[in-house]
Amino acid sequence: MLMGEYKHNIDDKGRIIMPAKFREKLGTACVITRGLDQCLFVYSGQEWELLERKLNNLPLMKSDARAFTRFFFSGAAECEWDKQGRANLPANLREYAQLDKECVVIGAGSRVEIWSRDNWDRYYKQSEESFGDIAEKLSDFDIDF
Repeated sequence: MLMGEYKHNIDDKGRIIMPAKFREKLGTACVITRGLDQCLFVYSGQEWELLERKLNNLPLMKSDARAFTRFFFSGAAECEWDKQGRANLPANLREYAQLDKECVVIGAGSRVEIWSRDNWDRYYKQSEESFGDIAEKLSDFDIDF
């Protein structure tokens, strides 16, 4: 389980330090891709394979399925950690997520998410205001808090 919130900076070469707790669970390499809500999703190799199988089973005749898999896979990049625990974020992914300098790295269960600080603050504030409503909707999925 990946959880927690960490604030980091991206250096001038486009590298970010991944928290040690996350690196331990992600392994020596990971896959980074475009996420939802203008963040990046980071998966371990094992989690990526599971997700890849599920997405490849989507019906090819459905335009939404084609659009999503194109969006998801075309932005994907394999990354390895250097000796300082940094990963190089490709320019296209940094641009998509509006990552400049300050960012937030969060654990989101089976994946890590990388957010620009501004986008995370905005998203968090908006979600915090509706957290009760969101929790109520999740009760339809047999999740009790």
